[in-house]
Amino acid sequence: MQGVLSGFAVIAIVIGVGYAIGVRGHLGDQGREVLTKLAFHVASPALLFTTLARADLSVIFSSRLLVTALSTAAAAGVFVTVGVVRRWGVGRTTIGALCSSYVNSGNLGIPIAVYVLGDASLVAPVLLFQLVGVTPIALTILDLAGGGEKRPLWQRLLTPLRNPIALGSLAGVAVSAAGVPVPEPVMNPLTLIGNMSVPAVLLAFGISLRGSTLPLRNGERGPVLLAVALKAVAQPLLAWVLAAGVFGLRGAGLLDVVVTSALPAAQNLFTYASSYRVGEVLAREAILLSTVLSVPVLVVVAAVLG
Repeated sequence: MQGVLSGFAVIAIVIGVGYAIGVRGHLGDQGREVLTKLAFHVASPALLFTTLARADLSVIFSSRLLVTALSTAAAAGVFVTVGVVRRWGVGRTTIGALCSSYVNSGNLGIPIAVYVLGDASLVAPVLLFQLVGVTPIALTILDLAGGGEKRPLWQRLLTPLRNPIALGSLAGVAVSAAGVPVPEPVMNPLTLIGNMSVPAVLLAFGISLRGSTLPLRNGERGPVLLAVALKAVAQPLLAWVLAAGVFGLRGAGLLDVVVTSALPAAQNLFTYASSYRVGEVLAREAILLSTVLSVPVLVVVAAVLG
């Protein structure tokens, strides 16, 4: 259980530092906004490019990834269906669907993969699937929802190419697929810049907690509860059923899939919500509550399947 506790301890400490910065006002009134923009427009695209440019894309073709994709689509689909029925709006529903299914495969998934699963590469298929598949689609929807009907069709079709997160992901995949090594004078600065991404996201998240009300005490109670229930309980349970009952996974393979599906909602979802100024409270509270709830869930999963 050391990996689970260590991973959460790192995240909690950095978020706590962000909260303290917000309370003390060291970064001024615009501190959170600056960190968010830094992560979204500069650091995260650099991180995604350097990560995917070095990745082995063959890892995406596996039954484990198919289980992840199906459970992700199912959890997001449930939230979208409820959002449409309840008329929560396209942007808000998109953020909620992400919080219901997009796992923290980076800053939390990697240490848990190392200490619980014994191999950091096991989280790579999930990371690639989310970066290459889920993120560009979700951000394109957010772009189109914010743009209204006034934008020409050609601008809508080029939306993925105008988004820095999607652009960094697709560029990294292209480099990896081409097998072209990136020169160190180019890769090293990008790696250094990309290393700012996770700290910036976590610090901005911590700053956002300053002065905020306790979770579930606002108009987002319904969407937050639905997102947390889907992320922390429904998605790992569905992954378990699919992996064992449909794909016949056993032992380490089954544990890998269920543990990665039980990871909480990723912190960078708050960056997306902040950047598009939609569903910010929903993202913040869903991330916080799913992170807290995922601790006992991961402990139970590791104890039962480990």
